Amino acid sequence: MIRALSLAAALALLPVSAAVAQEAKTSAEVQLEAAAAAFEKKMEEFGERAEAIQDDEALDDTTKGLRVAALWSEYQPHVAAFTAVAAHQAGQIANQALAEVDIEAVVSEAMADVAPLIQGLATNSAWANPDSDQLVTYGLAADYALGQSLDDMEAAREGLTALSAPPVPPAPPAPPAPPAAAAKI
Repeated sequence: MIRALSLAAALALLPVSAAVAQEAKTSAEVQLEAAAAAFEKKMEEFGERAEAIQDDEALDDTTKGLRVAALWSEYQPHVAAFTAVAAHQAGQIANQALAEVDIEAVVSEAMADVAPLIQGLATNSAWANPDSDQLVTYGLAADYALGQSLDDMEAAREGLTALSAPPVPPAPPAPPAPPAAAAKI
């Protein structure tokens, strides 16, 4: 009896839930679904026609391939049109979904997880607790990084200087030697 009542309640609510689900769809989603349905019909039509070509035993494999390629070129504009509609509608769907996202809440939630870690690092680091040995070590590391950066800048400057110099033309070819037979005549 309880199962029958549950089933009756579910069946009674089904039209309401379907109506709510339909209302939740945006115009972009509806347009995308319509375009997808039309595209699916075109592709089914293409599949049937391509199968008919492949099943034709009077044709050799080369002719079958050429006819299927010609058939595909007939359907290529439909693929391009659907791809364009899908890309456009997907962008609109994403924009609508992002418009509903509270960015500040997402950032606050993410920072709530990270803030204690950052606070711990700041209070427990060598910069907050000036130990002379650690400060010397960090100073040496900073000097090394600065030296590497300066070396890289110098190498880049030399590379630019080499590129800005005009190219040296190759030496002209040596003139051909006179033929020996012509000299004796």
